Amino acid sequence: MTHVATETTQLLAQATDATPDVMAIPDGTVVTEGGDVVHSAAAPYDAAADAGGLSFYPLDQFIVRPIFGPGGVFDPASPVPEIHWYTPTNVTLWLALAVLSITLLFVVGSRGRATIPSRTQSIGELFYGFTYKMVEDICGKEGLRYFPYVMTLFMFILFANFLGLLPMSFATTSHIAVTGVLGFGVFAGITVLGFVLNGPKFLKLFWMTEAPLMLRPIIAVIELISYFVRPVSHSVRLAGNITAGHAVMKVFATFGAIAVVSPVSVLAITAIYGLEVLVCAIQAYVFAILTCVYLKDALHPAH
Repeated sequence: MTHVATETTQLLAQATDATPDVMAIPDGTVVTEGGDVVHSAAAPYDAAADAGGLSFYPLDQFIVRPIFGPGGVFDPASPVPEIHWYTPTNVTLWLALAVLSITLLFVVGSRGRATIPSRTQSIGELFYGFTYKMVEDICGKEGLRYFPYVMTLFMFILFANFLGLLPMSFATTSHIAVTGVLGFGVFAGITVLGFVLNGPKFLKLFWMTEAPLMLRPIIAVIELISYFVRPVSHSVRLAGNITAGHAVMKVFATFGAIAVVSPVSVLAITAIYGLEVLVCAIQAYVFAILTCVYLKDALHPAH
């Protein structure tokens, strides 16, 4: 009892020295003289923030939350509850919005199929022609039968990236769980396609006949390793670029609350946002063009 009383006295003295109107209790709760709870053990007391310091967490924007309920999208102040595989989350919401946006562009916006296209139909035709030319140039005429798959990947990633730039949105492609499914899906599909179309001849992809005979086994091992690294680099590149850009914007946005540096912060955010628009488009293009390169290897495996 004496030890507990001494500890309580020390805590009360420390709280009184730091903030005269605040009293600390050993269970982790801090109350004011009026009896209002400032924080509890479940919600730690942020002394730096109360003292006028700067406290921010740029990666909080990537937390997966349920859409409804405590800790959900509309109640971000509460602790995040356990999320099951069937729980609708902010990730599934913004993935669905990306699919809906693409559907509105290509189905609703082009439903008239006018000879003189509307603005919406012109945008759809521009994307179509751009992707078609990319697949034809890299894979040849034989690769055009797989054009719908490349087009779907390109448009989905492009819209998901751009929707993530909207205020209060969620960047779905910042999660490796999303980009990993896309990257490993491309890897598995193209590997199966390569063996279906070429049989054992697909292994010629790893055997460089132009190299000296004694170097061919070493090159084959290197080629094999690089082949299995493809889905990792394919997915991590996209997720890493989107995550980094959004985190940097959050950091500069937080500094905007400080009057002295707010003008510089606003200019920095504007510049970074413009850069992120380019990054979103470039990363979707890189993902699509790498898919075309891998597809070409499946169609023509020989070096």
